[in-house]
Amino acid sequence: MYGKLFSACLYGIDGVLIEVEVDLSNGIPQTIVVGLPDSAVREAVERVRASIKNCGFTFPLQRVTINLAPADLRKEGAAFDLAIALGILAASKQIVLPQYERILIIGELSLDGLLRPVPGVISMVDLAKRQGFSSVLLPADNAREAMLISGIAVYGLKHLNDLSAVEETPPIEDGKPARGQTRQRKHAKSRKTSASPKDGPLIITSLDHLQSSRGESSGLSSPALPSTEDYSDVLGQKHVKRALTIAAAGWHNIMLIGPPGTGKTMLIRRLPSILPALTEEEALEVTKIYSSAGKFKETDPELIRSRPFRSPHHTISPAGLVGGGSIPKAGEVSLAHHGLLFLDELPEFARGALEVLRQPLEERVVTISRTRAAFTFPANFLLAAALNPCPCGYLGAKPPLPRCTCSPFRVAQYRERISGPLLDRIDMHVEVPLPIGWQADQQPLSSKEMRDAVLHARHIQQQRYAKLEICYNSELKGRTLRKYAGISREAEQLLETTFQSLGLSMRAYDRIIKLSRTIADLEGSGWITAGHIAEAIQYRQLDRRVTDLP
Repeated sequence: MYGKLFSACLYGIDGVLIEVEVDLSNGIPQTIVVGLPDSAVREAVERVRASIKNCGFTFPLQRVTINLAPADLRKEGAAFDLAIALGILAASKQIVLPQYERILIIGELSLDGLLRPVPGVISMVDLAKRQGFSSVLLPADNAREAMLISGIAVYGLKHLNDLSAVEETPPIEDGKPARGQTRQRKHAKSRKTSASPKDGPLIITSLDHLQSSRGESSGLSSPALPSTEDYSDVLGQKHVKRALTIAAAGWHNIMLIGPPGTGKTMLIRRLPSILPALTEEEALEVTKIYSSAGKFKETDPELIRSRPFRSPHHTISPAGLVGGGSIPKAGEVSLAHHGLLFLDELPEFARGALEVLRQPLEERVVTISRTRAAFTFPANFLLAAALNPCPCGYLGAKPPLPRCTCSPFRVAQYRERISGPLLDRIDMHVEVPLPIGWQADQQPLSSKEMRDAVLHARHIQQQRYAKLEICYNSELKGRTLRKYAGISREAEQLLETTFQSLGLSMRAYDRIIKLSRTIADLEGSGWITAGHIAEAIQYRQLDRRVTDLP
């Protein structure tokens, strides 16, 4: 006897369709799972066996072979439990599933038949919709998450016995059931006899009593949550606010340098308040990442609409930062996709952890290779970092701040914790001194004013790059950089002089042009002038020698 159902698993952050095939044959009773299962999948046999027994069914005393296809793809997790259980019951003729629907089946079983939620449901349901499935059967605790994908029916199941409220069995004739009569199916605790083929199979004619939604509405239209932190709370520091506006407008990586207590962390933590809300496509992608990582809150009925803000501790490992594991999972750079990755006290991070950021900053993705497969995770994030200018933190500080006690050697050693190639990939190095005259700042620049400027610049970029696969000035490279970043003759001469005097790399040269393009967009200028280049150059503080640092 043979049965086949469909389930799914995660491959990175995307869903992959898995065929669950069950074959029952004569022989010594044993159950074998094939198709590169991990330990959690192999242990599903015991979970399914206990669940079937405790729900009043009979686990077949035959040779049971379960194949998870495609066979060359590693399977992990407990999402196949429900499909395996229903496949065994269908193959042994104990239940008959609806024939008019193509159903994707996902869920982890407990020993008593209860369904437990699984991660990555939104990616699997999105896959089912694209593969032409009409419905998905999954744990009730995952139903609200699955309903965020429109156009597919969602059936939420709490217990295996809830598959059908009515069991069809033959009516009684001469003390035996005959076809056509129905009786109410009871919970396993109150059932004294188990279902078996000789009593007639449980014919499930419909799953409508489990239906959570037909997907007529989704969370795509929900607005972004308002930020509780505003730049109007920050008095003074107008030049830093200007730099942050430029960074947000062109998606440029930024680093704030200054003594302790000058407000570096406070300024960066308010950066999400000037960023636009996620688009529908971005919101779905971010929600997929959090769902696959098991971080999507089931209490939230909508897609994630606010841009992520991740601030890992400086003790984080390279695998925690970019992702990893025997079966790779998303790291902090992927959890910050379409949002911000804030690294406070940057030199305190392990050098190995910082160096793994070089590839994601350039390519906007993370590729993790393993023996059997390569996993790609999106990592289009805005890097924001904060650091002191020296170990004591007071290099170049003026009274009333303390005097620096660090030797040039200690300062150079401190700076060497951040490699040159990584600094090249950070567009803006901005000094944050102790604010002077902040008491007189009666009308500080607010997040709304900064956000309006950001939206204006982004609208210009959207129109400019409408026919390209890029969205921001920071993504310009090669031919597109020369085409869309027109520089005046005076600006080009200033840039060449600076390139020679500071000994900039070609990467830094290009990043100054991209930064100037964003500054020009904020002013509504079609050409990059010498003033735009000069402002962009002053945001490259760390391109100077250590002894020249303020």
